[in-house]
Amino acid sequence: MNFNTEKPIYLQIVDVICDRILSGELKGGDRIPSVREYGADIGVNPNTMMRSYEKLTADGIIFNKRGIGYFLADDARETVLAAQRKDFIERDVPAIRQRMKLLGLNSSVFDEK
Repeated sequence: MNFNTEKPIYLQIVDVICDRILSGELKGGDRIPSVREYGADIGVNPNTMMRSYEKLTADGIIFNKRGIGYFLADDARETVLAAQRKDFIERDVPAIRQRMKLLGLNSSVFDEK
């Protein structure tokens, strides 16, 4: 996995897992690799991986079954979708609107031709 320096690695891992959920590669109820296994697969420290899993757990996307492992919540896709839509609307849309204004563009640029 290639990491960039603009965002903490554990959050980049969270993003990758969320993208896999949205793409349908991972589904509610699926077991995901252990912290050590996943960390070894992508070449990160288990502590970094644990921070990713803690964030996903706090967000209600995964849960831990003691002694068995981590699993995706049944509603993981809906949870990720709602959070990413909210983030897009609050962060990206205002920036896009501002950029369009600076470039003298309006919404008609999105109309199909």
